[in-house]
Amino acid sequence: MKDYKEINRNSWNRKVKIHLDSEFYDNENFKKGKSSLNDIELNLMGDVSGKTILHLQCHFGQDTISLDRLGANPTGVDISDEAIKTAQNLSKELESSAQFVCCDIYDLPNHLNEKFDLVFTSYGTIGWLPDLDRWAKVVSQFMKPSGEFLMVEFHPVVWMFDDDFNEVKYNYFNDGPICEVESGTYAQKDADIDLEFVMWNHSISEVANNLIKHGLLIQGIHEYDYSPYPCFKGTKSIGERKFIIEKMGNKLPMVYAISSRKQ
Repeated sequence: MKDYKEINRNSWNRKVKIHLDSEFYDNENFKKGKSSLNDIELNLMGDVSGKTILHLQCHFGQDTISLDRLGANPTGVDISDEAIKTAQNLSKELESSAQFVCCDIYDLPNHLNEKFDLVFTSYGTIGWLPDLDRWAKVVSQFMKPSGEFLMVEFHPVVWMFDDDFNEVKYNYFNDGPICEVESGTYAQKDADIDLEFVMWNHSISEVANNLIKHGLLIQGIHEYDYSPYPCFKGTKSIGERKFIIEKMGNKLPMVYAISSRKQ
């Protein structure tokens, strides 16, 4: 297989400018103080004031900077050098103390030597990683004793369907890389861009068992019948920052979250 890291790094590098200018990310209002964080993660995090937070796969840093605005001391990590460059510029412009590191998640121990109160990752992150054993090891390595880990992710059932949600196209379980070309992006579906990418599907049991293997105590698994983002085709708004696949109604799990603590 071709080098999935370089394929995906290139894909995300090319997305950054489109996403920065998109209505989806609403960067203009973000700069004015609007938080990019959602009720799901905010309710599960609780008060983060004074906490050190490692934010994995942070894209161009809106959530990381939002955590800084809440009084946390966050560090964002992403494989895309264009995303991290943009995050650093945005942080400087907004006088944020958020820090950023550009590297592949698996290589993070070679770039960062710190333990955190909370490790956090959310929405469309683990699908870019082939090996959740190595991922969970990195998560555990950067947690303080009794530190917390919170992930909020799109439900693996969603990834079973074709883009139009007409049929089950993919395996719920990880049966190897999914190599495809996408036109547009989730943030701007009509963008004049074609992007090659490589992804993997991961079941909830695969995620949870690897976290347990590396010393994390699962404190809660939560499932939600809506997404905070209209990033899928055929979505319908059912409230502020709440979207469902219209043809599926509320029958489809859209998002799940795992909250855990290091033993």
